[in-house]
Amino acid sequence: MPSIGVRPVESRSDLRAFIALPFRLHADCERWVPPLKSERRLFLDKRFNAYFSHADAQLFLARREGRVVGRISAQIDHAFNDHQGNDWGQFGFLEAEQDQEVFDALLDAASAWLRERVRDHMVGPMDFSMNDESGILIEGFDREPFVKQPWHPPYYQRMCERAGLNKAVDLLMWELHITDRSKVVPALVEMAAKLEPEHGIRIRKMSRRRLGREMELFGQTYNEAWKDNWGFVPYSREDLKHYGQELQLVYDPNWFMVAERIDTGESVGVAITVPDINQVLKKMGGRLLPFGWWHFLRRRRIMDRVRVGFLGVKPSYQHTGVAAGLYIEHFDMAEQTPQKWGEMGWILETNDAMNRGMEGMGGRVVKRYRVYGRDL
Repeated sequence: MPSIGVRPVESRSDLRAFIALPFRLHADCERWVPPLKSERRLFLDKRFNAYFSHADAQLFLARREGRVVGRISAQIDHAFNDHQGNDWGQFGFLEAEQDQEVFDALLDAASAWLRERVRDHMVGPMDFSMNDESGILIEGFDREPFVKQPWHPPYYQRMCERAGLNKAVDLLMWELHITDRSKVVPALVEMAAKLEPEHGIRIRKMSRRRLGREMELFGQTYNEAWKDNWGFVPYSREDLKHYGQELQLVYDPNWFMVAERIDTGESVGVAITVPDINQVLKKMGGRLLPFGWWHFLRRRRIMDRVRVGFLGVKPSYQHTGVAAGLYIEHFDMAEQTPQKWGEMGWILETNDAMNRGMEGMGGRVVKRYRVYGRDL
């Protein structure tokens, strides 16, 4: 067969092809959820995505005889390198036809770009960071992805591993039916009940009007609670501002939570849980027009599930039962809202404390994503 050519995305038509490729690859798959094309254009634009305030990236397209057959990104996150003390690079946005030559060519192109910039190891996929869509789906192909989760057919894992990528870490998604309190370990309920009277900590909801300030508090908690996690990169002020703008579109006063000390107001824990906008995006088909906007306006009638995207506690308060208080608050909200179940994560397979917590609430692992690595 004719050889594969991989070239950088340079023109508007290249960018349109980059965004459009997964729409063609997964057109016949009922599980895949099409993103909004307009949102993808903004996300990839260096003028609008705060990621580029501390990172560099290059998008690539693979073609065979002029036909687009794959895509990938290569990126360097300088904030990640500074925090981790390494010279790693990342790849992301990996989509390709079922062809080993295409996967090999894409991954080699990303590797070469990173080597030219003196990187010694490549990990991914990450679109662009671990807080965006990450990993290759290796379990849970029969389930729809929730918001900010990728979906891949099974051959992606095979092609990546045949291309010489090695497992770095697995990311777990836990299913929770948060109306069934009978499955909750009694100790969690007891710890949550003691949170305010014994430790002076309360759970409150974030304010949409003050969401900018709330995101600063979230950033303080996140940067302390997650700092030892694999792949962690701290949120900057620019990152938090950008993330807050994204959350305005999916904000729900029932599910955005802060645990704080009553005496000082210090934020000691946080949970950002998002009603699953993917249920709406699937109806929109990647476009606002002509009728996508109608589904978006009716989103509160459509979404019956949530994704618990962030739930963490500052290390110095992890003995107080803050996590248990946030867990039980989720059960309380499920009794008052249309959202009765959801998925928690991702959670690193090595995070024993959080995984035990999910087991304690009657959860089960329903998806597994794998992040890969390759020495350069």
